[in-house]
Amino acid sequence: MTETADGRTEFAGGRTEFADGRTETVVAAALGRAVLLGRALLTSATAAAGLAIGDDHPYPLVILIVLLIVTSVGQVAVLTRWPRVVGRPVAILAAEAVLLLAVLALGRGGVPYFVHAAGSAALAGVLLGFAATPLWLAQCAQGYAVCVTILRQTTPDAAVAVYLIAAPVAGVLAGVVAAIAARALARQMRLNVQRVAIAQRDAAALERARLARELHDSVAKTLRGMSLAAVALPGSVRRQPALAEQLAGAISEGAAAASLQARELLEGLRLDSPDEALDVTLDRLCGRFSARTGIDTHAQVHVAELPVPIRYELTRIAHEALTNIERHAHATRVTVTLALTRRGRAVTLTVRDDGDGFTMPNDLLTLQDDGHHGIVGMAERARTIDGTIEVVTRPGRGTSVHVQAPLQ
Repeated sequence: MTETADGRTEFAGGRTEFADGRTETVVAAALGRAVLLGRALLTSATAAAGLAIGDDHPYPLVILIVLLIVTSVGQVAVLTRWPRVVGRPVAILAAEAVLLLAVLALGRGGVPYFVHAAGSAALAGVLLGFAATPLWLAQCAQGYAVCVTILRQTTPDAAVAVYLIAAPVAGVLAGVVAAIAARALARQMRLNVQRVAIAQRDAAALERARLARELHDSVAKTLRGMSLAAVALPGSVRRQPALAEQLAGAISEGAAAASLQARELLEGLRLDSPDEALDVTLDRLCGRFSARTGIDTHAQVHVAELPVPIRYELTRIAHEALTNIERHAHATRVTVTLALTRRGRAVTLTVRDDGDGFTMPNDLLTLQDDGHHGIVGMAERARTIDGTIEVVTRPGRGTSVHVQAPLQ
């Protein structure tokens, strides 16, 4: 993980990157839209309540409701289309001050004004954080000035007087809560981005390690043998022509084997794409096998998703099992099942066919000595994910390959 000059954090092994400014913009735009919508709803509701109880001057309240709807829709549309506008809080808050004065005039200092003032304070907290404190205090002073005017013009009861005294302070509290929420949400978003980037880095590292292991176990060994034969070849051309001919043949065979192994490796890597759903991958694998062989093949996947290394190895094992069935089983029906164990601590892959079956030796090396490398390869792949393999078969009764791997 490295920090760039412009404040961007980059993670090795992945393309994910983020900047604090970009995160703050996303958070401010999202919270700003929420505050604007909530403020418009509450302020319009209080203005409508004034109309419902029979206000003596209804027309200003009607104009106020229309004004709130129009301005709120416009503000939300701007924040949605151009979220970077939150980077200009002075212009936004200046427009808010004008709108607040309009609400004060149309609402005549009633409940809609105090609700709208609390929303404006919250919006300032979203945009400026605690740097909006002077603005909160100015709005609070304005609110108390409105309260004093109302108290001088009327003689409210005790409950209304308490409300008028507490209403301006509510705006300050709304601003503080909004500032805290914006800071917490931005921090959580940065943590989430970091987690995603780390997961991408780990996945890339696993991919590199897996490819290195595959190359080491196949192509690298073959090339090493070719290299030894090539080193011995020049000295044998004159003194031991027969040996030189054998070495040349070994090099030729090794080149063909390396080419085949590289092609098989590439095909194996294409078998499983982590971006593709696991059930889609196995359905595609079984569909291609069925189309190529004519064998009725079905995949039953009861697992939502698996870690990349486990799903890769299980996909390769399923492919190898299907290849063995094609070569030896003479089957008419194959079922590939992937499911979790009862407690969900492990995953089980089962490949079952109704083919010829065979006599399973006690030692897998016996199969390898006889040239049957498929089951041995499947066992080796199972061990790479700390799994176990069991082959259940009898002549004439089909074969079932069971692989179980723990989920850690």
